[in-house]
Formats: sequence, structure tokens, C-alpha cells
Amino acid sequence: MKFPLARQLFYQEIHQNDEDIDLGKAALYIAGEEYPHLDYEEYLNALDVMASEVAELLPQERYPLRVIQTINHYLYDDLGFRGNDEDYYDPCNSFLNEVIEKRRGIPITLSLVYLEVARRINFPMVGIGMPGHFLIRPEFEGAGIFVDAFHRGEVLFPDDCEQRLHDVYNRPVQWKSEFLAPVSKRHFLARMLGNLKMIYLPRGELAKCLGAVERILLLFPDAPLELRDRGLLYYQSDRPTEARSDLETYLKLMPNAPDAGIVRQVIDKINS
Repeated sequence: MKFPLARQLFYQEIHQNDEDIDLGKAALYIAGEEYPHLDYEEYLNALDVMASEVAELLPQERYPLRVIQTINHYLYDDLGFRGNDEDYYDPCNSFLNEVIEKRRGIPITLSLVYLEVARRINFPMVGIGMPGHFLIRPEFEGAGIFVDAFHRGEVLFPDDCEQRLHDVYNRPVQWKSEFLAPVSKRHFLARMLGNLKMIYLPRGELAKCLGAVERILLLFPDAPLELRDRGLLYYQSDRPTEARSDLETYLKLMPNAPDAGIVRQVIDKINS
């Protein structure tokens, strides 16, 4: 099968050391499958311009909180970026080009814009993959603060992050310190694709859902649940040979999975 150019570019970008992956480019290559004529340089240049304008606004003393305040004022007050509460599950919220154009997004894509601007002004930050919500924080020892890009760059302390988690789920959630651990760039991209997968699936957009799963598996080829889901999507897409291969691999990796019986029934249907 010949994959689209955007998939090939995505593959090339992620097949290097994690620290060398350019998140902005990789995210635009994800969008490129939805927008085949996307001009990647246009949006990379937009991020460059944002960063250069922030750099001009920075105070002489670049203390972390002052840098964050400057970025916040520029992104949220001057440019009008904000969280898309009105249509949170619009797939456009997961495409970096749309987020840059419309100034609307979900936590992870607004975090991505923030990270890319911060990186360009030599203020390194990392993604924090908290369940149900995505945060970022300055990447230096003992920072102790987190930034919520979805809520206008609000600065949070660890206790605030715990409360934010309770707010997201609308109930108390057992807190674990690892919720505030940084995520790799590959995990960052997989989470973006996972969001798209969960948006497309209930809509019955199987081809787009399959595309998201296939790219997650480019990032993590042995992810059992993604292999299972790709197999089931292949099955629903009348691709039985590929479906059987993925589902059998899933059972080898997870022989005692709670859904192993159901998966075996699907394999039996394919073989019958």
C-alpha cells in the first residue's frame, strides 16, 4: 500500500532519537492527512513569528514567571487563543494548522503551541500527560510550577493540579505522583492521535480512525491494545488477512486479556 506523503514525512520525523523529533513538524504531518495540500512551512513560519514577537516583549530579567506572563499575555490577550469549550470534540481542535488559524484548541494542542513558542525563545518546557487533561511545565530542576494552556496559561502548583484533575472528572480521583511526570515526544504524539481515534470511532469514520491507529503503531509498534483495535478496524473494513494477523498477535501478547474470548470469536469468524 502506498501511503500519503504526510504519512511518509511523519514516519521520517519520528524515526530519530526522541529528543530530536520536531513536535511542530510531526503534528503538522498528522494534519496533512486531513489536509493534503497543507503548506507546512506556512504554519512553522507562523510559530516563528509568534516567538519573535514574544522575544521582543520579554523583560530584561528572564525569570520563569515573567517569561510565562509574557507568553500568556501575547497568546491569550493579544492573539486570543483559548480553549474550545463550545465544541471540544471537533477534530479540528487536534490539527495544529486549525488551532493556529482559529486560535481554538484542546489542552494538548494549545500546549503544543505554547511549547513551540517557548522552545523558539530558548525557554524549554515539557509536556505533562495528566489523565484527562494536559499540562506543561518549565524544564529545569526544581521548577515546581505547571502551566495550563487550556485555561489561559494559568500557573498551577502540584496541589492545584490534583484539584484540576478532580474538576475534569467531576469527582475525587486517587492521586498519583506519576501523573505529573513528563511525557516523551512520541507519547505526546500518540496522545494527539489517540484523541483523534476516540473522536472518529463513535462517528463511524472507520478509515480516519484506522489512520490514527496506524500512526500510533508507527510510534509504538508493539502496543497491544492498538494492535487489537487495528485488527478490529481491519475486520470491519473487510480486510480479513490483516485483521487476523493483528488479532493473533494481540492474543500472543495478551493471552489472558479480559476480551480474549471475544477476539478469538472474531478470528473464528474470519477463518470460517
